[in-house]
Amino acid sequence: MAQHFNDNDGWLFKEDDLELLIDLVQFFRPEHPNHIETIDLTEFLQFLDHNPRFRKELAIYLNQILNQKKFNLTITDAGILQDVDFFFEVRRRLYAKVLPNQPQKDALEFVLNQVFYLSSDSIWVKKIPFEQLLQLHKMLEFKSIYKEVEPFSALSELLFAMTLITQRIGGRAMETDVLKMVPEYNGIESPFTAFEKELLMIETRIKTEKPHFLTSNDLSYKQLLVFHQQCEVFVDKAFKNSSKYGISLRVNQNLLRIRQQLVRLKVLFPLIIVDTPTDIEENAVKMSLQLIQYNCYKNNVRKFIAESTQLLSYEITQHTAKTGGNYITENRKEYFSMLQKALGGGLIVGFLCIIKLLLSKVDTSYFGQAFLYSMNYSIGFITIALLGFALATKQPALTAAALARALEEGHKKEGNKSQKYGAFAILFARVFRSQFIAFFGNVVMAFPVSLFLIWAFEQIFDTNIAAVKWEHMLTDISPVHSLAMFHAAIAGLFLFLSGIISGVVSNRDKHNQVYYRIQEHPLLKKTFGKARTKRFSNWYEKRWAGIISNFWFGVFMGSTASVGLFLGLNLDIRHISFASGNLALALYGADFHVTSSLLFWGIFGIGVIGFINFSVSFGLSLGLAFRSRAISIFELRFVTAAIWSHFKQKPLSFFFPTERRIKSDVEEKYLKPDEKKH
Repeated sequence: MAQHFNDNDGWLFKEDDLELLIDLVQFFRPEHPNHIETIDLTEFLQFLDHNPRFRKELAIYLNQILNQKKFNLTITDAGILQDVDFFFEVRRRLYAKVLPNQPQKDALEFVLNQVFYLSSDSIWVKKIPFEQLLQLHKMLEFKSIYKEVEPFSALSELLFAMTLITQRIGGRAMETDVLKMVPEYNGIESPFTAFEKELLMIETRIKTEKPHFLTSNDLSYKQLLVFHQQCEVFVDKAFKNSSKYGISLRVNQNLLRIRQQLVRLKVLFPLIIVDTPTDIEENAVKMSLQLIQYNCYKNNVRKFIAESTQLLSYEITQHTAKTGGNYITENRKEYFSMLQKALGGGLIVGFLCIIKLLLSKVDTSYFGQAFLYSMNYSIGFITIALLGFALATKQPALTAAALARALEEGHKKEGNKSQKYGAFAILFARVFRSQFIAFFGNVVMAFPVSLFLIWAFEQIFDTNIAAVKWEHMLTDISPVHSLAMFHAAIAGLFLFLSGIISGVVSNRDKHNQVYYRIQEHPLLKKTFGKARTKRFSNWYEKRWAGIISNFWFGVFMGSTASVGLFLGLNLDIRHISFASGNLALALYGADFHVTSSLLFWGIFGIGVIGFINFSVSFGLSLGLAFRSRAISIFELRFVTAAIWSHFKQKPLSFFFPTERRIKSDVEEKYLKPDEKKH
């Protein structure tokens, strides 16, 4: 600060010069604010106390800088969604991080942008003891924020901001898409309307009556809090009803913005309350801290994405959890039923393997090859789904959500941790053995079917279509001769994405009432009759999300290699069921003359590919499901310990249903009544 001192005139402060203020903040700003417990201002306060001339001139300087500065937009806009378009908001915030918005110099936001320009500034400012901030406020002789209500005064800006937020909330809450989420409020006065009226009355009182504040016992203030709580209940109800009516990204953003604004108002309410003389200065300091915090976090992208996607990810995983419940076997009957479905899936995969081998001989472009492969996979996967067969690796993404929901339900029930996690471990054992038998069924059927089909093709057309590519097909599934493990991880990622797509489609159709619209379509009812139209609507509700999911999974699987060739990258996919079929084709193409080493790595590669397929898709899905339900990732250590303990006690239960009926204990603890199997 030495550059601001003049030997003749003392301290030099220019009214519009922020350099001293910037230097002061820089002096106290720590290099690593997260690693420091407190920021002590004791020495600075002592310096001010021992240098009254400097203190007085600094007080004049700061009061001149802050006088008549507008800050209502900082309260109403900073850190609050500005647009319901998710991607526009992300772009806006990212752009603002690189090139921050600079308001006019008569706005407090300009000062905050120049002085507290780091997002971490709010962290270390909070670590200054509140008592020291109060002392600093007194020493610098800031006037009371309740002294006047003239335009651009602190109190006037605060009241205007609160009114503006309330009006914005009321408009958003009256939109058709939002009201559709809360049919319970049809025909009754909106709580937002009553809230706005009450706040306007309070604003008028504060401006026209002295003192210019309220007390916490004021009846109007208490009534305002009641209306505010009713508005919160409205928003909570709308979010809760998303499980009934679905929710679009636009409606989610609208509700999220209303919630953010209600939270902002809840923080501001205490600033108009003064119960004791000390509250006057304390409220001024609290308001200053809030303004700094709002301005520092106004372009926070990570928090925005987390808040925006949590509910949507919950609704998506809700759908996959319901679907995943169908892939968890409870007894021997369901276990062997899963085996039959997996064998059926392996049968279709065998055909897909031979068809893909034939398509590889078509002379076409990268795009043509990607299209042919994609349609082969997509049609095959859709056929598997429509026939009720099972593709093993499609299940982990679905059952992971079911497990996460089971853990969430377990937290809601009473009981000690060992009981909750122990029952969860039993459920995991059921999931694991279901995946095991599905893997087994796919593999043991895909191999002989592929072998039979290539043999039949040679008998009919007198040509071995795998004679040229057999070595390439065999090394492709070997974890030591190729990037099979990396390619298996890519397939696992696509399995995870297909589960997301299924949930998105289901949620979208539910929100748009597609099933009901089909059921009541006048032309369909006239053409096919009410009964058939209703059956079609029910079929669409059960199957359409799966069809779209399988279609895109096929596109992902079929186009990856072509995209890799186009980009010059070694990209491809490896899937356990197709690896089994390709092994059969490769052996036949080589006339069964392959080295023992290559055969071993081929067979071993099938197991490795299956494990990676499962691990990646299950891990990503479980992580998403945990996040959507706000379950801490640290829960995994308790879950893992419980699973290991159960495995040591009953290892066979992870591969075969050793108990006649294990369902009652687990279902009573975790599964909802409408999801229990009978």
